[in-house]
Amino acid sequence: MDDIEAELNIAETHADFTQDESEHRQRLKRPVQLHCQVKDRGFFTGIYFLKCNRKCLELLREAMLHHRWQEAVGYFSSYIQTLEAKTYNSYQSVVAEAKEKEMIEEQAEQVQSDVQCQILWRLGTEILHHLPNTSNEDFNALYEQLKNVGVLNFSKISLEHCYHLLLNGQMDEAKRQLSIAESWRYGRVSRSQSLSKTLITAYCGLLDYLIWNEKKSSVSENEELSSNHEMHSYFRQASVTLKDIISLPGIWDPFVLSYVNMLEFYKQEESALQALENYAYNKEFPSNPNAHVYLYQFLKRHDAPREKLISTLRILHSLVPSHELMLELCNLLLDTS
Repeated sequence: MDDIEAELNIAETHADFTQDESEHRQRLKRPVQLHCQVKDRGFFTGIYFLKCNRKCLELLREAMLHHRWQEAVGYFSSYIQTLEAKTYNSYQSVVAEAKEKEMIEEQAEQVQSDVQCQILWRLGTEILHHLPNTSNEDFNALYEQLKNVGVLNFSKISLEHCYHLLLNGQMDEAKRQLSIAESWRYGRVSRSQSLSKTLITAYCGLLDYLIWNEKKSSVSENEELSSNHEMHSYFRQASVTLKDIISLPGIWDPFVLSYVNMLEFYKQEESALQALENYAYNKEFPSNPNAHVYLYQFLKRHDAPREKLISTLRILHSLVPSHELMLELCNLLLDTS
C-alpha cells in the first residue's frame, strides 16, 4: 500500500475525517461504471483531494486483497475521477503560467503522469481480468479513461490500447486508434513523447503491412495478385512508412522483415538487399545478431555466391559463436576446402 501511494505521489495526512468520512465511504460503496464522469471538477481540490485519494486507495486495496472485484470497480472508478479532476485543474494552471516556468512544470508533470498511468493501468486491468463477463468494451472504456487522466502519456496509452486490440483481432480499430494518436498534440514535445510518436508511426506502417498481407491471402487464385489495386495501395503506404522507420538507428526486427517480405513479393530484390545490408552493417545501429541472420537467410533464398554466404556468417560468428547457423558455416567451409 505504501509503495503504491509513494509511486502515485499521494501525500500522507494524519488529519481525521469528520462527518464527511462516513458520507464519502457510503458514496464510494455505490456501484460506479468505469466510464463515469465528474460533473463538479472543483469539488476534488486541496486537502480534501488528498484525504479522498488516500481513503479511496485504501478501500480499493482492501477490496482487491479480499477478491471483492465488483466492489473494487466502484472504488477504482471513484479514485480515477479524482485524478481526472486534478488533471483538468493542472492543465488550467499550466496554461496560465509564464513560459519560463512551463517547461519545468511539464517535466515534473510528465514524471508523475508516467507513474500514475502505469499504476492505474495495472490496477484497472487486474480488476477487469477478474470480473465475470468482462467484454472488450470494458477494456476500451478503461483505456479511454486513462487517456483523459494521463494527458502527457496519451501516446503510450494509445500504443497499449493498440496492442490489446491486435491481440483480440480488432485490426481496423487498432489502426483508427493509432491514426488518432499520430495526429495528437499537447504542449511541448518531450523526448519520451517523441519516441512514442516514432513507435506509433512504426506500428501504423506495420498495420498497413498486416492489412496488405491479409488482402493478399484473401485474393482469389484466378486474380493477378501483383495487379490488385487495393493491395498495391496498402503496399505503398506500408513501404514508405517502414522504409523511413528502419533507416533510424534502433532494433526494428519485425518491421524490417515486413518491409523485405513486401519487396520480395513485388520482385524488388535489390531494394530488399540494400535495406538488409544497411540494417546489418550501419555503424550507427546497435549491434544486432538478428540483422545478420536475416541477411544470410535472404542471400540463401536468392542463391547468392558461397563466398558471400561465408562472409555473412563469419560476422555472425564474431557476435554469437554458438549460434545454430555456425553448423552451416562449417559445412560451407568444408565444401570449399
